[in-house]
Amino acid sequence: MRVRFLAALVLAVLAAVLLAGSDMAAARSDAASATLTVRSSNYGRILFDGSNRALYAFTRDPRGKTRCYGACAVAWPPYIVSGKLTAGAGTSRSLLGTVRRRDGRRQLTYAGRPLYYYVHDGVGQVLCQNVSEFGGLWLVVRGSGKLVRLPR
Repeated sequence: MRVRFLAALVLAVLAAVLLAGSDMAAARSDAASATLTVRSSNYGRILFDGSNRALYAFTRDPRGKTRCYGACAVAWPPYIVSGKLTAGAGTSRSLLGTVRRRDGRRQLTYAGRPLYYYVHDGVGQVLCQNVSEFGGLWLVVRGSGKLVRLPR
């Protein structure tokens, strides 16, 4: 009985590792060719990546620099890129750029603002708009580069 339990536990752990690895591989492939598009949401037309995941800006970040590291970057993963930047529908190529993070990786910027995901958003979801966390507000971004601010 104990052997069966241990075997089942080992299989469950292996399955979890394989699933996590496939999610990480998908994130890396998204990053290799960074695409931004503008899509409709509950907050109007805002930026999404090429996989229909909403993107946020952090008001504590000065333009062209990121201050989100450690626990902040776990909750708000940066949009890391390694390849070509593509301006999709509703976005402007002239507003696309990158900022170098402390570890040397490039984070996508739009209108000078570093872009992030919210870790609990699913495809097409915007669950954390206008939230105050890590010393600033997290706001979705319009195709013009303006932040979507809501009355508090």
